[in-house]
Amino acid sequence: MTSFFARYVEEEFIPYSTSHTVVLASLVVLALLLYGFRAGIRSNTLVKTIIRYGILAGLLVPQIFLYYWYASVGLWSVKYTLPLELCSISQMLAIIMLFTRSKLLYQIVFFAGIGGAMQAMLTPDLDYPYPHFRFFHFFIVHIAIILAPLYMTWIESFRPTWKSVWITMIFLNILLVAVGGTDYWLDANYMFLREKPEGASLLDVLGPYPYYIVVEEGIALVLFSLMYLPFIPWRRKQM
Repeated sequence: MTSFFARYVEEEFIPYSTSHTVVLASLVVLALLLYGFRAGIRSNTLVKTIIRYGILAGLLVPQIFLYYWYASVGLWSVKYTLPLELCSISQMLAIIMLFTRSKLLYQIVFFAGIGGAMQAMLTPDLDYPYPHFRFFHFFIVHIAIILAPLYMTWIESFRPTWKSVWITMIFLNILLVAVGGTDYWLDANYMFLREKPEGASLLDVLGPYPYYIVVEEGIALVLFSLMYLPFIPWRRKQM
């Protein structure tokens, strides 16, 4: 049996095992509940506050425990544990967004946060299986990253625009340069800018280094454009 806080585990995380399927289903259920009860939530200040701070707790609390765990088991390293992955950065931006209700951060978190977190949920780069602490941390945080912009969309009535897609693309390219430079300096591989992850991921079908980075750019643009489709103000022509 896997110890909850063990540094090393004998078992491996198995994609689409029962535990993985349950957390994916949990994400769907939570999103459907948030959407289905959006009108009632909007009209109740107390419920809005509870949900908003609940999502904030999902973003903050597991991360506090993660860094305590890194330190306590001797795993903390500037090469592996700095918050420089796309989802870690989206997580920090989502926290600030929920506190400040920033429309600029909302645009970035909506596209980069949901897109990155969904990819992580579907193809997790995770070494620790259920019921290890890292399993819970990984999925709670990624679910919260997705729910944060959905909350701002459905409850706070924020909306992305076509301009938001390009703002996000510019942000990602600035991030690519900044994190890529840090990778070179630390001999690290944050955001997988120097090589692919060891576990199965979408990058496996995107070609060798460095071509998969260019392909990712194209996929991101297409994905963000598709995500924007429901927000296009379709108008019927007057007869």
